[in-house]
Amino acid sequence: MGLFAEAQRLPLPDSEITYYPNFFERDWADTCFQELMDETPWQQDDIKVFGKIYAQPRLTALYGNNGKSYSYSNITMQPHPFSERLLQIKTAIETQTVEKFTTCLMNLYRDGKDSNGWHADDEKELGQNPVIASVSFGHERFFNLRHKEDKTQKHKLLLEHGSLLLMAGPTQHFWQHQIAKTAKTMGPRINLTFRIIR
Repeated sequence: MGLFAEAQRLPLPDSEITYYPNFFERDWADTCFQELMDETPWQQDDIKVFGKIYAQPRLTALYGNNGKSYSYSNITMQPHPFSERLLQIKTAIETQTVEKFTTCLMNLYRDGKDSNGWHADDEKELGQNPVIASVSFGHERFFNLRHKEDKTQKHKLLLEHGSLLLMAGPTQHFWQHQIAKTAKTMGPRINLTFRIIR
């Protein structure tokens, strides 16, 4: 499972972001992708943007071990219990990070039209300096970052199949991130974001 690959620390101010490009072996990542694609109870919620209601441009699912719901963008999700596969992934990440995650918000980007707008993972239930561990399976997508105050500070990172991106420290206070729409032909990507709900 976890290869504990060489870490790449992103040279960005006011942040603590580390990227592990080959955290999971490819064959194991392939198995995870297909199993999660087939067995996850994906849902599509409506979101309100500037007073209008839209279908969220991706599918989601929430898993947790403490029964606590998670709310963002006027959406409140109730957790499913962790599956055996998710527990394996969670354990591998916890061994690397020395964190104990309670919750996993999963996103399915079906193609290049699916996206996630600019935001920070700064909901109050995540605590002061939340640790977010983001695992990617499937098609590679670009992960865009921008500083909230210094508009000249931007960064783009290609999230690869089987990779782990770790955001910690003051990152969510100073940075926003997104997965942008693209006109390029894209296969599906599954993103697992592990977090701790206080």
